Amino acid sequence: MQQDQLSEGQVLKIMEKYDNDAQQLIAVLLDIQAESGANYVDEKWAALTARVLNVPLSKIYDILTFYAMFSSVPRGEYVIEICKSTPCHFTGEPEVIGWFEKILGIKMGETTLDGKFTLSTTCCVGACDVGPVAKIGDEVYGNLTMEKVNTLVRSYREGLPSFREALACQN
Repeated sequence: MQQDQLSEGQVLKIMEKYDNDAQQLIAVLLDIQAESGANYVDEKWAALTARVLNVPLSKIYDILTFYAMFSSVPRGEYVIEICKSTPCHFTGEPEVIGWFEKILGIKMGETTLDGKFTLSTTCCVGACDVGPVAKIGDEVYGNLTMEKVNTLVRSYREGLPSFREALACQN
């Protein structure tokens, strides 16, 4: 699995981009996580952020543990979040989980050995009309079938955005 690729200088530059403003804490943490190379906020960067922005470290961890979009442990480049809402459950969420687990060779909550994918569940993503759904990054994919799941995983593995775009739910 990939490890944190940030330097202290890069983290300081991220905070400077937001004028070292504690009111921008969530944006700072999102940028640190995005730039980490492992899709998480390392404890050393959490501590540095707390010091520079003059906020309690406990507040940083409140944010990292409260919001589902954050992680304080390394994750895959792509986090696949399968909706576990009641509508998605009744339209096939358990099968979707099984398909992703089989195709990726991991169980829920795990990350592939190559560090590409982490499999997780999430609460409602607001796409109940096209359930079952999975969210990968900012994209929501609905009416999932085993064929669609295969195509999605292949497109992310092989860097084929046209396949992903064709399957994404349109806003």
